[in-house]
Amino acid sequence: MMGREVSSEKNKIDKEIFIIKVIVLIILVVSFILLTIYLVLAPKIDLKKNKEISITYPNVYKEPGYKAKSLFSDLTKKVKVKGKVNSKKIGNYKITYTVKNFLFTTVTTRMVSIVDKEKPQIVLKGHEETDVCPNAKYQEEGYEVTDNYDKDLKDKVKVKITDNEIIYTVKDSSGNEAKVIRKLIYQDKIKPNLQLKGSANLNLTAGATYLESGYTAIDNCDGDIWGNVKILGTVNPNKIGTYTLTYTVKDHAGNESTVTRKVSVSAPRKTNSGCGVLGAIYLTFDDGPNASSTAQILNVLKEEGVKATFFVTNAGPDALIKRAYDEGHTIGLHTASHKYNVVYASVNNYFNDLNSVASRVKRITGYDSKFIRFPGGSSNTVSRKYSPGIMTRLASEVVNRGYKYYDWNVDSNDAGACANSKSSSCVYNTTVKYLSKNKCNMVLMHDIKSYTADALRDVIRYGKQNGYIFKQIDSSTPIVSQGINN
Repeated sequence: MMGREVSSEKNKIDKEIFIIKVIVLIILVVSFILLTIYLVLAPKIDLKKNKEISITYPNVYKEPGYKAKSLFSDLTKKVKVKGKVNSKKIGNYKITYTVKNFLFTTVTTRMVSIVDKEKPQIVLKGHEETDVCPNAKYQEEGYEVTDNYDKDLKDKVKVKITDNEIIYTVKDSSGNEAKVIRKLIYQDKIKPNLQLKGSANLNLTAGATYLESGYTAIDNCDGDIWGNVKILGTVNPNKIGTYTLTYTVKDHAGNESTVTRKVSVSAPRKTNSGCGVLGAIYLTFDDGPNASSTAQILNVLKEEGVKATFFVTNAGPDALIKRAYDEGHTIGLHTASHKYNVVYASVNNYFNDLNSVASRVKRITGYDSKFIRFPGGSSNTVSRKYSPGIMTRLASEVVNRGYKYYDWNVDSNDAGACANSKSSSCVYNTTVKYLSKNKCNMVLMHDIKSYTADALRDVIRYGKQNGYIFKQIDSSTPIVSQGINN
């Protein structure tokens, strides 16, 4: 009995072992089959280049590519790519590559970093080595900061000031740092700017009063040092000759500037009633411009091909002065205000008035006119009422300052006798009556008179028909004076 039971137990164990072996065998067979299926069907993704790529801004990321396959098949076209790289924005980007083949799915990733490794650029205005006035505070000249990624970083700049230098530093959003140093050199090597007012070469009529035109002296460190200017030399206006005046000025650093002015005293100029070209007619117009009559006169002159001279005031439209200048006429200076009590009250008053109208002409035309006509002419006597002897002083001083003045020897009387009748025939008859082939005809007219404008064409045609030529005042035209009476 015992033997039988032992044998039965042994058989049972053997049977269980057999069953286990069978199960293991089945598992191994199934595993082998599944592995074989996996090896045959499971996809594999190979990324070209690295799985981690760093791109330096502003370079653009381009997909390096990939391949996908199973043991017997190319699956590249089945790969799905998820994720984008913004090459214009610094950061880390994840790209996922997925491919399926039957029941098998393979996923791999690539990390792309857009990085900025370029330093910002700091550009100093002025110089990196800058002279600073002794005992003065450096005035920041400024700077510009640019970055390839962050663009303008000017507000991020840190400025550190030491005794002899200024250190500018800035970091961009990626931590790239730039530094520039401006060296400060405390010294003054620049001479003062010493300039003469008026001309450096003056002509003075013997017996006239020499009036110093003045000067300016500005120093880069000391500012206005006009009061430090010293003048060496004198002018004897009663003795004919050439005198040299030397102007010198020093700043606190010892830098010195020097300029000279030559004053030539000559014999009084004889009265000149001519103007150089016999048989020439110089049409000159005072007191304008006037919106209506000056425009009409310019039209006639253009149609007749004649050039003239306009002695202008501060009245009337700018456009007509510009038109006259652009059409080739000479622009002279008459007066800003035409108020005798103002203009002839003093030499300073006269030049203040003259400078006003000169500035107007320069502003409109860009031309610095040196041709003038005194209100009432140089021979006027009304100026005695306001300042005895002023015309004698002015006639000399305007020449000293580089101007030439012009009276007239033919008066159209459009501001005199003809003004009562306002007759164009009166202007015409009066003008042609005093024209002569034996002199240069400097004709006084006023372009603010409508009847003068109406007479102009007939005057011009009379001149053409009778062999006269028409000229305008220019740098070759001598001064025309009727003689000084005050």
